Amino acid sequence: MRRDPEFRRDRPMSTDPLSGILGLLDVRGAAFVRLEAGGDWSLAFRPRPLVKFNAVLRGRCWLTLDGGAPVQLQAGDAFLLALPPGYTVASDPELPPADGSALFAAAARGSVTCGGDEVVLIGGSFTIDRPDGELLHGILPPFLKIDMADPRAAGVRATLARLEAELLAGDLGVDLVARRLAEVLLIDMLRAHAGRATQEGGWLLAALADPKIGAALAAMHADPGRDWTVAELARLAAMSRSGFARRFAEATGTTPIDHLLHWRMRLARAALRRGGTTIGALAERLGYASESAFGTAFKRVHGRAPRGWAQENRATGG
Repeated sequence: MRRDPEFRRDRPMSTDPLSGILGLLDVRGAAFVRLEAGGDWSLAFRPRPLVKFNAVLRGRCWLTLDGGAPVQLQAGDAFLLALPPGYTVASDPELPPADGSALFAAAARGSVTCGGDEVVLIGGSFTIDRPDGELLHGILPPFLKIDMADPRAAGVRATLARLEAELLAGDLGVDLVARRLAEVLLIDMLRAHAGRATQEGGWLLAALADPKIGAALAAMHADPGRDWTVAELARLAAMSRSGFARRFAEATGTTPIDHLLHWRMRLARAALRRGGTTIGALAERLGYASESAFGTAFKRVHGRAPRGWAQENRATGG
């Protein structure tokens, strides 16, 4: 009987595909701050390898991505930015901005004031351990705005209310509670977005939301070492083989077997970076008959042999 893969000992692979993807990306809630602002104000944020979040709880403001046109936001609007360029949040997009990161870093117990209190926002970020841009793009478009009036956003509204209450109270442990709530908030926003995701933005999330293609993806992600065939996956999706292959390609832009290859190699990369496993054990757990076959597949996807890739990335933290 196949044992649990060694790369799963410290972080079990969930049978829920979204949890598995977020686990591979290692997304964690970081600092979240409640901002009160009034009068003339403008805050700029530098590009960073993060997923940024903001929700407008009261008033109106402007969001401007570097190189983009200003977008007006009002109470009830919430958005995510995936690995964004620099951006500015302001009362007027023409104002010269102050350093928003420095202001947020100096926040006392999760709250900061910039002028008055006509506008109230909750802002923050999710850290991503060595971002996989392709995988992140699979679940998030570069800019995601949530319609808070949508019934699917009920979870977002509830989590936001709890997060605001925590930041307002500023009780002991507020930073830890806010980070945990932020992680829940990200999942709530992805759930709200799933029905609207497209191949251009959030294609993998859209595919997971498809009841037929999602069933096949969930099976592959839960048991990546199995020797899956298109016929088996089509049966899981209750479709003909040709119909399934066509619909899978439309949803993901690739074939089922190529998706399985790349999923295995993402798992392999994560395991090699963490260490604590051998190439042979990893090859076996991921369904390869030999280290050589595994090495060929790994090099095809990542451009390096697994042993050399592991040594370089564990040594440099890359």
